[in-house]
Formats: sequence, structure tokens, C-alpha cells
Amino acid sequence: MLFPAMYQSSGNHAQIFLQTSSTEKINPIGEALYGAGSDVLKTELSAYGEKLLGSGSAYVHSNMGRYFSNPQYYFQVNDQYVKNKLKVILLPLLHKGHWMRATETVGGEFSYKPPIEDINAPDLYIPLMAFVTYIVLAGFFLGINEKFSPEALGIQVTDGLLCWLFQVLLIEATLHSLGDGEIPFLDVVAYGGYTFVAVSVALMAKLIACCYCFYVVSVWESFCMGMLFVKILKRILIAEVRISEKLSSKRHYLLLLVAVAQLPLLFWLGNVVV
Repeated sequence: MLFPAMYQSSGNHAQIFLQTSSTEKINPIGEALYGAGSDVLKTELSAYGEKLLGSGSAYVHSNMGRYFSNPQYYFQVNDQYVKNKLKVILLPLLHKGHWMRATETVGGEFSYKPPIEDINAPDLYIPLMAFVTYIVLAGFFLGINEKFSPEALGIQVTDGLLCWLFQVLLIEATLHSLGDGEIPFLDVVAYGGYTFVAVSVALMAKLIACCYCFYVVSVWESFCMGMLFVKILKRILIAEVRISEKLSSKRHYLLLLVAVAQLPLLFWLGNVVV
């Protein structure tokens, strides 16, 4: 705040003195209200941030568990399981018993038994080993036909991965079209990878016998794989997801589509040297 100016004359010169106040008055009530409002705002923002981060973390954790489950679960296998599972994959007609998965209660929570305790549980050990076997056989066929090269082998790897992806998308599309539930994504990946067991057997038949034997085995394995997927998808739709009764006729057509799609997939993968 400025006070009136004071003039002082000295000869021909005039001096001007401005007097100002050393301090200004402060409103104590306004300062108190401002401090209280700032504290409340900080507290509310902090609580909202913690709530937002907590709900987001819980959402991510729940969805990760729903779609990806526990990867270690799919590798809990032994020799007996692998032997019996290969029989189910290659000869599903000979599978005795039900196709439902065994359940257990762990810590008060419902869960499925691991593959080592349940022949109907999906695993990733067999699909990965079958995929590696398929790549080795494909490389061998390229070699004996003098067509081996890193680029040619890379094409076979790409074809195999594309086929695996197509199987996963086909199964996912079928389940989403018929049911309103969700199953772990790694379950679907495991089911789609069983195709490489059948194509590896067809390639070994081609190696041991002849091309005609390859075609016969491929047709037979396509039938077996189609039956296997129909059994698996029926079990999932009945026991693991909810399905509307209005979609019963649509279910038959989609399951037939999944079964028929196995024939061109096996011939695509088995046609290595072309």
C-alpha cells in the first residue's frame, strides 16, 4: 500500500519520497480455508488413485488367470500320461470312459486336476514335442529331396505356426459362437497343438512306406482328429461354458465344420516338398 508522496525542495531540485508499508495485512481466515481445502483435495485424490490402481490390478490379475492360467500346470506330465494321451489323440475310438475333466478343491477353490492325474486334461508338453518332431521330419524330407535350405525350413516352421494359429482361432470362434463362458487361452492352444501328433504320424508313414500310405494315414488321422475335437468341444460346451438351448442346431453345424477342417489342414502340413 502506497502512502501519499512527500516533496522536499532544495534549491532548483525537488526530491520525492515515497513511503510504502513494510508489510501487508494477511487474511488468516482465507489462509486457513485454503490449507484445509488443499489437504482434503490431496486426501481424496490419493484415495481415488489407490482405488483405481487396486481395481485395475485386480482386473488384470483376474483376466490373466482366466485366459492364461498357470503355464506350469500344462507341463505336469509323466511317461504314463504321455503314452495314454497319445492313444487318445491317435485313436479316440478306443478311449474307454468319460471325456469329462476331473476336479478338485484346493484352498476352498474349485480347480481342475493337472494332466498327470487326469487323462482328459490339456497339456502343452505333447503339442510342443509334436511340433518339434514335425519340423525335424519336414527338414529330413527337404534334405532327401535336395531342397533343404534355411529358407525352406523357415517356410515349414511358418506354415506350422499358421496352422496352429488357425486351429486356435477356429476353436475360439466355435466356443464364442455357442457359449457365453470363457476357458483359459492355454487350454485352446494345447488342443490346437494336438494336430501335429497326427501329421507327424502321417509323415512317418510316408517315410517308411510310400506316398499312397501317407494319403491313407492322413485321411484316417483327419477322421480321428475331427472326432477328438468334437468330443473335446462338446465337453467344454456342456461342462465348462454355458450354452443356450436355442443354439443346439447351430452347434452341430459348427462342430461338423471343425471336424471337416482337419482334412485340408493335415494335407497342407504334410505336403512338405511341394
